Amino acid sequence: MLAYAAPVGGAETAPPYAADQLIAPQKGFVDEKTCTSCHAEQAAAFAKSHHAKAMALADDKSVRADFNSVRFERDGVAAEFFRRNGRFFIRTEGPDGKQADFEVKYTFAYEPLQQYLVDIGHGRLQAFDIAWDTQKQEWFWLGEGSAAKPGSTFHWTGPFYRWNRTCIDCHSTGPQTNFEPQTNKYQSSYVATSIGCQSCHGGGAKHVEWARAKAANASAAAADPGLAEVDANTCFACHARRTRLVDGYRPGSAFLDQFSPALLRSDLYFPDGQILDEVFEYGSFQQSKMAKAGVTCFDCHRAHEGTVKTEGNALCTQCHAETAPERFAGNNPSGAFDTPAHTHHPQGSSGAFCANCHMPERTYMKVDPRRDHSFVVPRPDLSALYGTPNACISCHASQTNAWASEHLDGWYGKAWRERPSIAHAFARAAQNDIAAIESLRRFLTDREQPGIIRGSAIGEMTRLDGAATAADVRVAAGDPDPLVRMGAAEAAANLSADLRLDAIGGLLTDETRAVRVAAARVLGATPSLDVLGAQRRAFDAALGDLGAYVEANADVAETQSSYGSLLFGQGRTDEAEKAFRQAIVLDPTLSGAHINLAEFYRASGDNERSEQTYAEAVAANPERADLRYGHGLSLVRLKAMPDAVEELTAALRLDPANTRYRTTAAIALDSVSRTDDAFALFGPTTAGGATVDATLLGTAIQLGFKLGRYADTLRFAEALARLQPNDPQIEELVRQLQDAVQHGR
Repeated sequence: MLAYAAPVGGAETAPPYAADQLIAPQKGFVDEKTCTSCHAEQAAAFAKSHHAKAMALADDKSVRADFNSVRFERDGVAAEFFRRNGRFFIRTEGPDGKQADFEVKYTFAYEPLQQYLVDIGHGRLQAFDIAWDTQKQEWFWLGEGSAAKPGSTFHWTGPFYRWNRTCIDCHSTGPQTNFEPQTNKYQSSYVATSIGCQSCHGGGAKHVEWARAKAANASAAAADPGLAEVDANTCFACHARRTRLVDGYRPGSAFLDQFSPALLRSDLYFPDGQILDEVFEYGSFQQSKMAKAGVTCFDCHRAHEGTVKTEGNALCTQCHAETAPERFAGNNPSGAFDTPAHTHHPQGSSGAFCANCHMPERTYMKVDPRRDHSFVVPRPDLSALYGTPNACISCHASQTNAWASEHLDGWYGKAWRERPSIAHAFARAAQNDIAAIESLRRFLTDREQPGIIRGSAIGEMTRLDGAATAADVRVAAGDPDPLVRMGAAEAAANLSADLRLDAIGGLLTDETRAVRVAAARVLGATPSLDVLGAQRRAFDAALGDLGAYVEANADVAETQSSYGSLLFGQGRTDEAEKAFRQAIVLDPTLSGAHINLAEFYRASGDNERSEQTYAEAVAANPERADLRYGHGLSLVRLKAMPDAVEELTAALRLDPANTRYRTTAAIALDSVSRTDDAFALFGPTTAGGATVDATLLGTAIQLGFKLGRYADTLRFAEALARLQPNDPQIEELVRQLQDAVQHGR
């Protein structure tokens, strides 16, 4: 039995490493060295892990990059890396656009890339966007396209690269953001610079007290108060695309009481659920049969080293062997899988490696390949339809999906093509095909489907047609799975205000914080809270959870902007305006905050101030189509039509695929007697095959009739008939136009 061995005196209250000014004692925590004094074996294993090297003071031991007066220049991004007096510096463009020298304070991550943290003042630590490739031993830029401008979201000095805002939760022990909204400064701190024992096990003070008492008098020692239980929830706290609901992670608490995870949105996941954007492991693993069977992170990964338990297929054949382990016998994972008869690849080859087929890699941050944890079966047929990735073509890059499908037909017959998949429904939903609702509804009512799929399905259903799916939201709100209830709460935002309370009112007192917060956000934005009636008390209680969420994300512009909308919905106009303005201060290039503030003034009856707000935003961000569009509409309200036309056409020029911009610009041009110019906007719509909708086609038809251009108008009417088949009025319109064209009218 381990016993408390080494005295620590006052180490847990004294700064353990005075050189790191961000280390500060916290109640309930001890110096990490205290843990090592008893748990040497675990500490030695952990020291080898990447987790232990997540963040470090920049010195000769921790810095892996070349700082020997090296210059990097590419895509308009330039920097020089050098040393001075034993310290590390970067000479580059600062937040004011001027060249300056910035000292590297910390290293960030270990491999396959390492970034460097720079203090730019006001407590802001920024992750520099030129990183070191530890394999190629070279500098590379993390960005895409052209360089971001100083002061913008994606400039290295902007909010996206701010350690305090984006990274602090997962790279240190006991992190505290300590943002001060009044001054927009940070006083961030932590217990230990990098990830340590207490990151996962929680504060160790009580455990140390018990160990001391036991060492002093073992027979009289009380029971060990213990540390937080480490399970998959502990891993998901960092290995998930999520928003924090409370300030400060508390190991041992339920994941959904501390975080709100992203569901299967089309910008984050492929239609079949595979990882698209940087979503980490939680969302994909939740979809898997493995998760449903009770497999956890620790079945495959060593807890302290962070590595897999064994290399190669032996990792999978722990369970997927001819004799199933007793633990999973009910799920029957047995079979002969590690054979050429199953893999159809030579034993020991890359194609015979289970993970290469069922956990395909996707590269993030340009050099960091990560495996999908949904454990998919390769489906080249779906790839051909929807552009989803599959392992066959990822490996055989010179071949086609048709080639891969033919091989699978030869191996398995064609039955594999009929395997159930979420891809069809979610792909059609992403294309705004209302017919997808029925397929999504089947997922929602099938409790064999993972909760994350069902919760995502209800969101897509209501986005396609809120009025037709209100009853489905009510059903989802009563589901036993918290992810489905959370999905219902979020989906209710797509319902009309008069339907929301009936659908999700009961979720205000849900046992899970993520659900309560989601419900409060939606119901709080309801124009009149009088509808709450007897549930007002429950709503007020849920607002406490919502307030904690807003406070935990006080430095996030998007949170402040959405909170402003909620406050405005409650009639708290002064607070709403303050929240919108704070969002703009936090990120001046976030167009949504400017739009919300401008629309706040419009809804308040101040059209002139609304236009002025848009004008200021456009002056600072002239390339944002949504700002130009909003400004154009504000000018329409002021009857400044020539200026409005200029802004609306500018919005269309910046975002030519936006059908709403095209339609509105055409209407504006027609209103100033430029009908020919208005009708000309619709030429590319049919010729280029751009996305169309009924409103756009209807506008084109009206303008075509006005100009007497029946042949061109017929094309739009035929497109509308294809979009809305079996509509007798449209069919009659097409017939009349065909007759007019035939007789030269």
